[in-house]
Amino acid sequence: MTKLMPRPGQPRAEDQDFMDRLVAEYAERPGALLGMLAKIQGRDPQKYLSPENLQYLAARLDMPLAQLYSFATFYALFTLEPQGRHTVCVCRGAACHTRGSRNLLERLKVELGVAAAAEEGGSADKISVTTPDGEFTLRTVACFGQCALAPVIEVDHAILGHVNETTLQREVEAVRNGHAARRRKS
Repeated sequence: MTKLMPRPGQPRAEDQDFMDRLVAEYAERPGALLGMLAKIQGRDPQKYLSPENLQYLAARLDMPLAQLYSFATFYALFTLEPQGRHTVCVCRGAACHTRGSRNLLERLKVELGVAAAAEEGGSADKISVTTPDGEFTLRTVACFGQCALAPVIEVDHAILGHVNETTLQREVEAVRNGHAARRRKS
């Protein structure tokens, strides 16, 4: 495999090496692209798929960049924008909506100080906004598939069910104070 020469706007050499290893390990497996993108995003300090990484991976896979971009934007778990140190995702699916996720989302916008920025983003139900200090990213997702636990919030990849405003405030404060979100589904 010929290594692409780094140019401005290309990934760092260690990122290229990492992606080269992923391609060598996973390229022939069915569904490999999903796993490769997840590993690339998970390794990034800002937890996103950078344009440089997508361009490099598309070249390594001999895949049109548009096809790779289409794949990455189809799945809610991928993001093309740098994320905050902590993420809070609000489910906007039907079950969560009818059980109050809209109110939780509005509370979070105020609590995190991103209400104005979230409104600029377009749709009220499709949000991905990061606090100015880079500590939190507030996102919405269509559905977590945990409808029996509605309303559902995800805090730093921990699914929290039957969330109310008090629980939500407690979880955000715990994260702010350096305590991991409780991993519960009650």
